[in-house]
Amino acid sequence: MAAYKIVVDAMGGDYAPLSPVEGALIALERHPNLQIILAGREKEIRKALEGKTYDKDRLTVLHKEQVVENEEHNPAEAVRTKKDSSLMYGMKMVKEKEADGLVSAANTGAVLAGATLVAGRIRGVLRPALSVALPGRKGPVLLLDVGANVDSKPAYLVQFAQMTSIYCQRQLGIKKPRVGLLNVGVEPGKGNALTKEVYELLEKEPEIRFVGNVEAREVLEDAADVIVTDGFAGNILLKGLEGVARYMFSCLKEEMTKSLRNKIGALLLKPAMRNLKHKMDPSAVGGTPLLGIDGAVVKAHGNSNGEAFANAIEQCIRYLDSNVNQEIAECMARSKQRAREEKSVE
Repeated sequence: MAAYKIVVDAMGGDYAPLSPVEGALIALERHPNLQIILAGREKEIRKALEGKTYDKDRLTVLHKEQVVENEEHNPAEAVRTKKDSSLMYGMKMVKEKEADGLVSAANTGAVLAGATLVAGRIRGVLRPALSVALPGRKGPVLLLDVGANVDSKPAYLVQFAQMTSIYCQRQLGIKKPRVGLLNVGVEPGKGNALTKEVYELLEKEPEIRFVGNVEAREVLEDAADVIVTDGFAGNILLKGLEGVARYMFSCLKEEMTKSLRNKIGALLLKPAMRNLKHKMDPSAVGGTPLLGIDGAVVKAHGNSNGEAFANAIEQCIRYLDSNVNQEIAECMARSKQRAREEKSVE
């Protein structure tokens, strides 16, 4: 593994700084060449480190008193007013190449705003996108955008498809990922003005394998490897799936404890239920990189425990190894060149 230096926002997340610190220590054990900078309130970080054994040459504590809170009412304003916070200083380090990547479980809006305003976008990228890996029937299904861009233009969704296709190829090993457009019907011409225009653009896009519209009920049924949508619809779909999953597990638990017969059946099903729970557990993934950002910025789940933070750091390392950003930049350049050629023909 290459020698990477990664900043961990130790004040981000529901269980900060304990979970970020624990995750950093796990990651250091797994990767002998890794260096981690824990950014945040030094006194609290040092307390979380008490009694822990670690290589002090590879773990640095960077004191930053300001904190971007999880409950920020205006994340963009917090980014502007808290420039010396653990999150924003970490973004600055990525921008200035003082660190290779950043992992944070802070407020999603603040992470997105900070990455866009400070770390910056890859040349040619109109908007960064936040994707989530859903547990599909035959493997992970990447859904994006899930909230970064509530109001999207057709060109944004085309770029989401381009960037995620590259991400799938480089990180998931899918040679020609199938890209679907989330819609209310599978037939061409379905949907609102946005989806109709995006459909036509994706059909003409030479660098993706477009398979048409995908209805919400087919998202997890191997209809596509990538599902593209705007941040408004994507966020609703994601939270709807999360709610249904919680409801189903709650109902199953209730039914399994109603009678002795059910309890015996529950014991027999316990290994299968454990495997299913693990498959649907977001901590196994840890987090997701912001596609389109000029640097490796990984957004971890707000309720991440130590293991989930370690997995988010793993995500950051894999992203750096895969060279996705350079391929995205090259793809954007080719798209721009094609647009010029088409315009000159007209």
